[in-house]
Amino acid sequence: MLTFSSSDRVFVLTGAGVSAESGIPTFRGVGGLWRNYRIEEVASPHAWHRDPRLVWEFYSMRRRVASAAKPNPAHFALAKLENILQGHLFVCTQNVDNLHEQAGSRNVVHMHGQLFKSRCDTCSHPPFDDANLYEPPAEVPRCECGGRIRPHICWFGEVPFELDQIYHALDQCTLFIAVGTSGVVEPAASFVAHVAGRARTVYVGPENPANASSFTECYLGKAGEVLPDLLGAL
Repeated sequence: MLTFSSSDRVFVLTGAGVSAESGIPTFRGVGGLWRNYRIEEVASPHAWHRDPRLVWEFYSMRRRVASAAKPNPAHFALAKLENILQGHLFVCTQNVDNLHEQAGSRNVVHMHGQLFKSRCDTCSHPPFDDANLYEPPAEVPRCECGGRIRPHICWFGEVPFELDQIYHALDQCTLFIAVGTSGVVEPAASFVAHVAGRARTVYVGPENPANASSFTECYLGKAGEVLPDLLGAL
């Protein structure tokens, strides 16, 4: 079991493995294919400019799948941890679903965006809540400015959100926990190296990540089974 002191600052990074345990596919297996398209072909600025209707068809499918998913024990364990540590916990997720929030987490930074939000690709209006499905024969939605409404997602080739806030939290943390991450996708894969040598680093997931050598402790198994036990002393 992990133990915490009142002075600890805990940074938790969650990845696709956590959502996969709730039934949300990772799209990194089986060659990263969707309907014979490589994921980069439907999740990039180039794809958006080439065929926005195809992009919306893909993200509408993802919204439908995520709408049916429910939080698993790993999500609930982190929500409980937030209640205990309050401002001393920083949760950063690579996942675009809202399962952390469904479990009760209130302060989650979505570095890759949020599936149930959209924004204009032209003007600076802030992202807005949007659970609609824009599938054929539906047209691509339009902003009042005339621009096209796109998913509020960090696509391949784009800069993740909230990096200044994330690195500030990394600089302060004394315990870094990665849950269900592959250790492949940057910049998140380098977060553990950023804190190495001054923070305790813990990995939880079904198999060793690509950056396993950077962690001081690895606990292998499903996050929904391992994480609640690790935090069970709280």
